[in-house]
Amino acid sequence: MKKSFRIVLAGNPNCGKTTIFNQLTGTRQHVGNYPGVTVERKVGGFSLEGCRVEIVDLPGIYSLSSSSPEERVAFRELMSPGIDLILNVVDSSIPQRSLYLTTQLTELGIPMLIVFNMMDEAREKGLEFQFRNIEKCFGAEIVQTVGSRGGGMDHLRESIRNALLSGQAHPPSTLHYGTAVDEAIADLVQEINSHPPHSRTHIPARCIAIKLLENDETIHQMPEFDAYRAAADLQRGHLEEKHAIESETFMADCRYGIISGLCRTTVRSTPGKRQQLSDRIDKVVTSKFIGLPIFLLIMLLTFWFTFTCAQPFMDLIETLFGKLADGVNAVWPEGKLEFLRALLTEGIIGGVGGVLVFLPNIVFLFLAIAFLEDSGYMARAAFVMDGFMRKFGLHGKSFIPLLLGFGCTVPAIMATRSIESEKDRITTILILPLMSCGARLPIYSLIIPAFFVPRYQAWVMWLIYLIGVVIAMIGARLLKSTLFKGDSEVYLMELPPYRMPTLKSILIHMWERSAMYLRKAGTIILAASLVLFIANTYPKQESFSTDYAARIQQMEQNTTPGRESGEEQRTALEEQKKAEELAYTISGRVGKALEPVFRPLGFDWKISTALIGALAAKEVFVSQLGILYAVGDADETSTPLKEHLVRNYTPLQGFCIMLFCLLSIPCMATIAIVRRETNSWKMALGQAACLLLCAYLMTFLVYQLGSAFQIGTRLLS
Repeated sequence: MKKSFRIVLAGNPNCGKTTIFNQLTGTRQHVGNYPGVTVERKVGGFSLEGCRVEIVDLPGIYSLSSSSPEERVAFRELMSPGIDLILNVVDSSIPQRSLYLTTQLTELGIPMLIVFNMMDEAREKGLEFQFRNIEKCFGAEIVQTVGSRGGGMDHLRESIRNALLSGQAHPPSTLHYGTAVDEAIADLVQEINSHPPHSRTHIPARCIAIKLLENDETIHQMPEFDAYRAAADLQRGHLEEKHAIESETFMADCRYGIISGLCRTTVRSTPGKRQQLSDRIDKVVTSKFIGLPIFLLIMLLTFWFTFTCAQPFMDLIETLFGKLADGVNAVWPEGKLEFLRALLTEGIIGGVGGVLVFLPNIVFLFLAIAFLEDSGYMARAAFVMDGFMRKFGLHGKSFIPLLLGFGCTVPAIMATRSIESEKDRITTILILPLMSCGARLPIYSLIIPAFFVPRYQAWVMWLIYLIGVVIAMIGARLLKSTLFKGDSEVYLMELPPYRMPTLKSILIHMWERSAMYLRKAGTIILAASLVLFIANTYPKQESFSTDYAARIQQMEQNTTPGRESGEEQRTALEEQKKAEELAYTISGRVGKALEPVFRPLGFDWKISTALIGALAAKEVFVSQLGILYAVGDADETSTPLKEHLVRNYTPLQGFCIMLFCLLSIPCMATIAIVRRETNSWKMALGQAACLLLCAYLMTFLVYQLGSAFQIGTRLLS
């Protein structure tokens, strides 16, 4: 008896397939990409009476016709050996469209269970099914589920058990496409069986014959089937000449004919069918006039939610890391291994801890985005933005990578592979860094609360994100008008019905994205923090411009104990000494050299140094500032970084920091991935240079105009 099984989960986008996958696997899953293709590959598993069951969640597809990267990788996965069962998830509220993929899966000859999901929505639409007749047509058992609520999952697990362990799994029925097509398939099957391929013997001859008749691109890339192409060409020509059937579409027409006839006899709409709630909502949220303002309002509420909910947790984490550093200082033997003590407290705890403080912002932002995605609103956002982006030479298909860019620019650039038009794809890649990725969020989360009171914080965050989008659209228009002239392709979008997301699904999506931030904090940011600490520490300055110890001692002798002015003078002297020490280090010297370049933007040498460190990862900007402004001896409590910022900079300078970080290249990884995706160092470095120039000019204008008109030169109240 087999001890392990392999199941493949297939279905259309937005059919609830991932919810079914999560219900079956729980947290026992991992996510990656198919080799050589940026298409998500999820694999999970569970135990079944002592046997290991692996589930592969294919990308959402409408067919196996090789017209997109998702369809090609799904077909290759299904053509691989060792598949014991296919779970075909069908959106039961739109059966006529969903069953097209079912007909193609049936042709593979692999045992299959058909999961009619979202039965609650089908009932609300007034749909009734004769499931027994549908089962007879496809030769597969049907299981009814409401995946979002866990409905029918016990029945599904029992059906999986029966199919795998009880020997009840059998190949699906043979579909008939009419005499002419069936005869052509039979002739090809005979040809294949007379000269079977040396490899891929697990693939039924009928499946190979059908794909050859369709002239499928993926099957033609498999050299083991070259011997049958002449026979397939002959059969296609025969069908077209003798039976007036278009060779490019006859199989699709046959499948739609089967589905149409099946639905007429097995699906009934009750007289009480009513207008769906989704349609009513869409009349408002996708309106030509108010759709875009609603989208902008929802994003504003998202940022308000992020700040409001994250602040208490940020304060808690900041306190914990502060106590951790103070605790290490308290127990560390005085005068022993001072470098290691400073490395631990200021480099690791101060650097990495300064970034982890903003983890709540990441978590709550991704929580909100996951809710919007799973509820179905993000599909409407793509629809609304499609009309807006077409004015700038793009279309809705670019919206998905741009949306992913709010998480991380690297996978967003890789996701542009789904854009068939090379001009549109390159244009999208070049403007993607202008989307505020998650790595910039810690910078915003540091600057905004420091310089702007709570009632302005969400507005400032919203404005920063909006500036990035607007400049990206202007850049797209310029590129499409000059370097990449040409008409955009037609993009048809599906608007799934609104659904209440499950808590489990939202938490899984949130964790996947937040875990990336944690991994970066534990690797790239940790390494960068250690390097920056050394650069901020050495070389040590032995002599100073003034004898600070003597001045502090003299001040203490001449000041009445407890007087506030004396404490302020002492703090000022200590910070002057610290600034002189830092200016002598490697970082200080680099920053001082760059300061004349960045001074017109309102940046001093510390900000300039932090911006250079941010090339490794944008979060390192916060880490570097945390290290640069780390003050206090072993027996003292460090001043929070936000207080240092308020003391040394104005809101105008704070806004300029965010603007420069928004418009400049996100990180070195982005340059590398742009080079790989465009296969051009010239393109990658040219993009980086243009973004840096744009960031400099825009920040220069904002700072100089703001200074001239005295805008943002004091804390907003």
